Amino acid sequence: MAEVLIRELDELVLAALKARARAQGVSLEQSLRDLLTAAAREGESMRAELSRLRATTPPAGRNLDVAALIRADRDGR
Repeated sequence: MAEVLIRELDELVLAALKARARAQGVSLEQSLRDLLTAAAREGESMRAELSRLRATTPPAGRNLDVAALIRADRDGR
């Protein structure tokens, strides 16, 4: 397991984190571990969702005719 040292953490932030841990009935260390783990998983989840959305969108690129898209939109009004 790795260790992380966080320097110059604001006292008010630390107090809030300690209060949160106390309210959860866990140590500050466990509470921070849970927070960091959840944050990492949210990032993974977001990347997966973006990949899923990207797969449902037609690829855009050099062959994209913007003028034709604008014309089609205007004609549709």
